Amino acid sequence: MNLPERVVNKMINGDAFSKWLGIKVIKIKKGYCELQMNVRDEMTNGFNIAHGGITYSLADSTLAFAANSHGIQSMSIETSISHTKKVQSGDVLKAITKEVSRSKKTAIYYISITNQNNIEVAHFKGTVYITGKEWFPQKQEI
Repeated sequence: MNLPERVVNKMINGDAFSKWLGIKVIKIKKGYCELQMNVRDEMTNGFNIAHGGITYSLADSTLAFAANSHGIQSMSIETSISHTKKVQSGDVLKAITKEVSRSKKTAIYYISITNQNNIEVAHFKGTVYITGKEWFPQKQEI
């Protein structure tokens, strides 16, 4: 298992909310993540469409996994989402990242969320703070 896979495996194993969402990791590599999930009835609101928090949460998990895939612990410091189409129960959502920039302390990601017809239903921007702390520190030889 490579480093991005090890990091995401560790993260998702402790992530009860992502498990409840039913998130599946489709692809993970340094700076890139692709997730998929099915929208269920209990994720809908009073308008009988998916609660905005569902697409936000999918994008937020995608951001977290992509940002941490470099092996350094990172956390979001600013995020925003635009909902462009309605999402309904039964839809299959896919979130894909694009790492826009990465420095020693911050990184910016764009995430596109599409449905089963490859129609964009939301787009998300996230900025993360890079802590410098390794997920799997190497033991130093003396």
